[in-house]
Amino acid sequence: MEMNVQPESFGEHQKSGTLGLIFAPLEKLLNLARANSLWPLTFGLHCCAIEMMAASASRFDLDRFGAGVFRSSPRQSDLMIVAGTVSRKMAPRIKMLYDQMPSPKYVIAMGGCAMWGGPYQYPGQYAIVEGVDRIVPVDVHVPGCPPRPEGLIEGLLLLQRKIIAGTAGEGKLAEAVPHTGTPAPVPPGASQPAGPRPDQHIVEH
Repeated sequence: MEMNVQPESFGEHQKSGTLGLIFAPLEKLLNLARANSLWPLTFGLHCCAIEMMAASASRFDLDRFGAGVFRSSPRQSDLMIVAGTVSRKMAPRIKMLYDQMPSPKYVIAMGGCAMWGGPYQYPGQYAIVEGVDRIVPVDVHVPGCPPRPEGLIEGLLLLQRKIIAGTAGEGKLAEAVPHTGTPAPVPPGASQPAGPRPDQHIVEH
């Protein structure tokens, strides 16, 4: 059976066969590629690292979001997930690893300890840095103690949106406070940021 279809039946939007062109700033295209091909650093500090490993395993599968290629070298990574408690002894090493990552680079603070010190925030404590944003610029905070893998995935999706919008990875710390880096975020239930305190000074060796 032969069908006779007239070109007019396709209306004004009939395909012509000619190639269409899409114009976009190069930086926007690069940001789109960066957002969908994040390479996290294989780096865990405390119990939140268990949830980070679970997020990358088969049940949750970070590969679905283009962020499952964990690298063992900071020179091959563009995302640092600070998963857990940041001790004063570890702080200079975190800064060193961050400095070795190529730009543009991004940071996710995973869990209450990485955000503001968690249960280690109390008067007179001397061993824990109350917020990793005193050391490196943080793009996304993922709350919880520890946050579930779904929380990390939500933080990753938020980071991807910020990368595409061009507002992530600017490498800017908050307004510095002398001898303490930057103020920590406001802990849950508090009205003031944690710190600053003089015993939180990070000394590079």
